[in-house]
Amino acid sequence: MEDKSQEDAKAFGLVLPPAPLSPESAHFEVWEENWSVVTMFQRMHTQWNTTVAGYQGLKYEILLMQGGLMDLYSVDDRVEMLEGLQTMEAAALSEFAKQAAKG
Repeated sequence: MEDKSQEDAKAFGLVLPPAPLSPESAHFEVWEENWSVVTMFQRMHTQWNTTVAGYQGLKYEILLMQGGLMDLYSVDDRVEMLEGLQTMEAAALSEFAKQAAKG
């Protein structure tokens, strides 16, 4: 059966994200010193602020509030973690914008 999701979305004026990468093309190396930031970014994958215009940024209250992810995972250097997440967030938002511009 042919997937008509893109056509259906267009009928409602929606743009779906591109198809996920194949497992073979999704491999990448993470330096050991960045591993904790990458894993925290993955934990935050459902915590994006969105509008009709798309992704706006991460919900940092989930990370920073008392009992939040920084507490839950006993993050020692919170400033380093926050700065690393902000770097990854900026890169992700840039990629989201590129994908949106492609249509």
